[in-house]
Amino acid sequence: MKYPRILQKGDTIGICAPSSGAPGEVLSTRLDNAISNIKALGYNVIETASTRNSVKCVSADSATRAAEFMSLYENPDISAILPPWGGEFLMDMLPLLDFEKIAALPVKWICGLSDVTTLTFTLTLKCDIATIHGSNLLNMGYARIHEADLRAFYVMSNLITEQKSWDTWGGFISWDDFTKEVYNLDKPSYWKSLQGETHVSFNGRMIGGCMDTLCKLLGTRFAPVNEFIEKYKSEGFIWTLESCEMASPDIYRTFWQMRESGWFKYCNGIIIGRPSGYRDKRDFTFIDALNQGLGCLDVPIIYDADIGHTPPQIQVVNGSMSRVEFTDGKATVNQSLIN
Repeated sequence: MKYPRILQKGDTIGICAPSSGAPGEVLSTRLDNAISNIKALGYNVIETASTRNSVKCVSADSATRAAEFMSLYENPDISAILPPWGGEFLMDMLPLLDFEKIAALPVKWICGLSDVTTLTFTLTLKCDIATIHGSNLLNMGYARIHEADLRAFYVMSNLITEQKSWDTWGGFISWDDFTKEVYNLDKPSYWKSLQGETHVSFNGRMIGGCMDTLCKLLGTRFAPVNEFIEKYKSEGFIWTLESCEMASPDIYRTFWQMRESGWFKYCNGIIIGRPSGYRDKRDFTFIDALNQGLGCLDVPIIYDADIGHTPPQIQVVNGSMSRVEFTDGKATVNQSLIN
């Protein structure tokens, strides 16, 4: 596994929109604020031309988006790439990326969630490079960068990191009042074991992302999961998964498809984030989806975790060697960038 060098103050962060852009006064202002907040941390910023555009749910046509991403990845002055947020159709640009060139270049950090999973997951599998399923840039565009999102810079800046689960969770305070704090975390955070265990620990190489987009990669050349897990089978795997806009049947169907495709082979444990935009289907619940989709795997399954669209979140480094300690509803996640 190839890891980026640790991020240092004075490094340059590139911004491009491989999926949705940030158009209009509200999103553009929010992006400006995020850039200002990042500069205040001591980093420089470069932004590509299409970042603030929106055409048919994307920032530009697939060729332009691929070219802008490659321009940042090939730029030796860029240390990390942060998309503004996710979207719908990032997969359109995957056939236009030069994965061989990416694999041969010095590794850069790429961080984001939602549709950004389509890129980070694919790059980790095809290029053997670490990526982050973590904070979106636009979440950093409020009065200050929340501690949960600052963790993205923490994991990019250290070879070994420790993140503890949060005491509370919640949602955004306001969509367009950037003078305020970004999150209202007013609900107790309590991770749960599907098996009802009060303590469990497991190790492995982390991999995962947003299931809404992962399921679209199944069976394509952009998700060579079986080759990847065979390469690292001696270490085992920790899958970290979350969903946005999926109802309980969608979640179960995705688990079933992943399981039947062999993705959970050599799995040592699974962490499931709180679902966002979720709904039950009649009497079929989230717990039903977990039990029927994953209950037969005979590995620890932790759910309602601080991962994904529902803030705050753990910053998950795909490809990192990790250890998870879960005790009485709280968890500690240790990640190492040392092979």
